Amino acid sequence: MLHSKISDRNMKAAVDVIEGGSMNNTNNCVLPTEISKPSHSRLPILTKIHVGYFFICLSFGAQALLWKSLSKHNQDSNSLWHGFNFMPSFAFLLLWCVALFVATTLSLLYVLKCIFHFDVVKEEFSHYIGVNCMYAPWISWLLMLQSAPMILHTNCYYRALCLAFSFVILFIDIKLYGQWFTTKRRFLSIVANPTSQVSVIGNLVSARVIAEIGWKEIAVVMFSIGSVFYLVIFITLYQRQKNGNQFPTVLRPAYFLFFAAPSMASLAWKSILGGFVTPSKMLLFLSLFLFMSQACRPAMFKKSMKRLNVAWWLYSFPLTFLGLACGEYAEDVKSGMAPWLMLVICMLSVLVFIALMIVTVLRIEMLLNKNAPFIS
Repeated sequence: MLHSKISDRNMKAAVDVIEGGSMNNTNNCVLPTEISKPSHSRLPILTKIHVGYFFICLSFGAQALLWKSLSKHNQDSNSLWHGFNFMPSFAFLLLWCVALFVATTLSLLYVLKCIFHFDVVKEEFSHYIGVNCMYAPWISWLLMLQSAPMILHTNCYYRALCLAFSFVILFIDIKLYGQWFTTKRRFLSIVANPTSQVSVIGNLVSARVIAEIGWKEIAVVMFSIGSVFYLVIFITLYQRQKNGNQFPTVLRPAYFLFFAAPSMASLAWKSILGGFVTPSKMLLFLSLFLFMSQACRPAMFKKSMKRLNVAWWLYSFPLTFLGLACGEYAEDVKSGMAPWLMLVICMLSVLVFIALMIVTVLRIEMLLNKNAPFIS
């Protein structure tokens, strides 16, 4: 009898190990760092949020920027612009206020997490995926500043905040890019993954904002860093070296970042030179090609859509950046298929954003699951 009970226990333990192993295999992810979860907190929500939630703020800021652009052009002589007359200035202002509320709330919560759970935040920064998400808060606030009503752009604090947030992005660049070159366990060939392109987007957004406030030379510096590392990251990811970490299936929406970076690069170069010239058009066409190459493979994203998580918001802002670039292209060309292309991409971006917003509101408890897909 005793021997039978011991055998049953051993059998149960073996089954648990097998089930745990199969669960790990479904994610196909070997992490260099495991994020520890605090057992208790003064505010329970602090244990549930992580830096990846700032992609929601990023999507709101990008969408507010798109609506601002569309509200300015809806009186254009091109008849297709009138298709966006349902977006009056009031709608843009309302969206910007909501985006400001979301960004402020998440920022305050994350500051509290830094105070009460600094060890967890430190581990997020050392995680090979989480460190890329550290750019998201600063990109979000740069987009919030850029999409703000024009009356705020004349404020003396506007330039100071733009430069301050850009400086933080540059500081993270120095820390992260230095590790890619000098730290053996942090070589880019090992830690590179699609979210690595968030760092590139941060530099390009910063370049565009700085160019618009008149600091063209600093904008060129940020653009140079972003464009060079986009090329390096793109080639590294394309090679798919075997010694690198496997990317979790749940984060496959991050593949949309492949066309988000060149889309923002085309906008940044337009702001630096003052016109949507040939290099900007080339970057836009590259973005469209990469977008179509992924849109033709919906099965690749099927598994990541089984359960709602914050990674779904990675579908939104890349489409918004592409829509903004198509809008600038349509304004420059004003003929042929350019206006229709702008119409299709912008409508798709708005619909995806609204759908994500509705699903998030209806299933907010699922989104605040402790099993954070970006860092666990």
